Order: sequence, then structure tokens, then C-alpha cells
Amino acid sequence: MKNTSLSVSQESPAAPIAGKYLTVVLDNEAYGIAVLKVREIIRMQKITPVPQMPEFVKGVINLRGRVIPVVDLRVKFGLEAAFTDRTCIVVVQVDVSSSKTVQMGLIVDSVEDVLNVAADMIEPAPSFGTLVDTSYLLGMAKAKGEVKTLLDINRVVARDTVQAISRAAA
Repeated sequence: MKNTSLSVSQESPAAPIAGKYLTVVLDNEAYGIAVLKVREIIRMQKITPVPQMPEFVKGVINLRGRVIPVVDLRVKFGLEAAFTDRTCIVVVQVDVSSSKTVQMGLIVDSVEDVLNVAADMIEPAPSFGTLVDTSYLLGMAKAKGEVKTLLDINRVVARDTVQAISRAAA
């Protein structure tokens, strides 16, 4: 019986991550964020810095009376920070615990499209060895002749960072 449950999960590892993804661009590479996690897309605006935050946490914004922490995904992924007229903030819902979620803004170069990703379009994230952390990757989607990296947004913004931001923004 144990073997049956293992074989089922091995046969369809992509099934739970199939669905709609908002594709965003960072340094000419496309990344997918589950549409169910996206709350809205807004233009860049003034970000108020918060002391003693990690370098990739740019600060907070006031979004219709709510204080939203903002993370620069370029910096988080080790890219040089850069802003253009297409740079925007994608507001997402991040799970802090099984019962609590917070909204966060993610600075991206641009927003591309909403992509419907079927299970057969998804491959597991490649192994880059022990030096590269791929725990934040859900998989790689092959769509429209390109490869889109699917992000686990809860892992991209590590739980301890989310908690630090939550404390600072409170």
C-alpha cells in the first residue's frame, strides 16, 4: 500500500502546481507567480525605507491606508537593482503560517502575461548542486517556445524575513 501512494505522487508531481500564473520579467528572464497569490499590480511609487531590514527589502508603501512591505526581486535574486518606466510592484499574498497571511509588494522589471500552465508543460527544477538553493522553485514551465521559472512565492520571501518585515511594519 505504501508503494502505491509513492508511485502516484511520483507520477504526477506537477499536478498540484498546474494552473494560471502571472508572468513577470527580471533581467530578461520570465518568472511565474501563481495568480491566486496575486492581489494587484501597481505602478512604482515612493517607498519609505525601514531600518535594519535585509538589503532586498526596500521598505514599505501606503496602499489605500494599508502598510505593505516591498521586496526588490532583482536584489533578492542577486541581480543589480535597476528601474525603468515599466518597473512595477506586484502585490502578493504570502503565507506566514498555516493561519496567517500578509500582503507584500514585489518589485519586478515588468509584467508579461497570464499563462495557463498544464501539468504536462511543467518539469522539475534542475539540480544545480549543493551551492545553489532551488527550494523556492516550483518547476520549469515550457510555454510558447520559452521556459518560464515558476516561483513558490512563500519560499522566495523566507519565513523569517516575512516575520521581520511584519514586526517592523506593525
